[in-house]
Amino acid sequence: MNFNTLVFSEYLKLLEQFSWMQWIVFSIMVNIFLYLFSIGLYQFIEKTCRKKQLQEVNHPITKADFYTSFLTIICNCLVMLLGVFLWKNDWIKLDQTFSVSSIFIEVIALVLLMDFCMYLFHYAAHLPFVYKVLHGKHHEHVNTNFLSLFVLHPVETIGFGLMILALLVCHDFSVVSITLYLFINLIWGTIGHLNKEFFPSRFNQLFVGTTQFHNQHHLDETKNFGFYTSIWDQLFGTYKK
Repeated sequence: MNFNTLVFSEYLKLLEQFSWMQWIVFSIMVNIFLYLFSIGLYQFIEKTCRKKQLQEVNHPITKADFYTSFLTIICNCLVMLLGVFLWKNDWIKLDQTFSVSSIFIEVIALVLLMDFCMYLFHYAAHLPFVYKVLHGKHHEHVNTNFLSLFVLHPVETIGFGLMILALLVCHDFSVVSITLYLFINLIWGTIGHLNKEFFPSRFNQLFVGTTQFHNQHHLDETKNFGFYTSIWDQLFGTYKK
């Protein structure tokens, strides 16, 4: 067992000793930090990026959107606590013997598998009845802002969480791979809702779900349902340049 593996093994042993109250406080602290990190990253890129805005103005900030975003934080906490419950009851097992190569492979696997699952979930969210009840609120943000990523119906937030928990039940990923994937997910979601293109233009030819790719979805709700990539949209005929 190498040094890094030993460190994470000891870290997991520490987490195993947490009471449920400690887990609740921990999950709230983590999710508030990630929420503030996303907002800070959005503001930093918007102010430092010299590229032309994709749309003339950002969506206005409203109290209702703040309340919805706080509800998203609560839902993310619930998903995290459910994950802890599954871990404590051996439904989820974390691989403690990992290497750089295994972490890389696992992160790529999580990105591609979740991208496919999210494509299907997102497509289903645009079915007329489901869209009206669940997903329509998010698409009020035709022009996006720093809260757009978090303006989701609780069912959508929990649904996303259940998808990744299902993958973790099916395979023993390392805690490092899971952490990296979740961090990538947050950064990608933040970048995807910018009002300025973050990626170089050639990335549109590399199956990457760029800022402009997702911005196009907010303009045309029938296209570009992917999240990290445009692979599934191009395969199933829902891609729009």
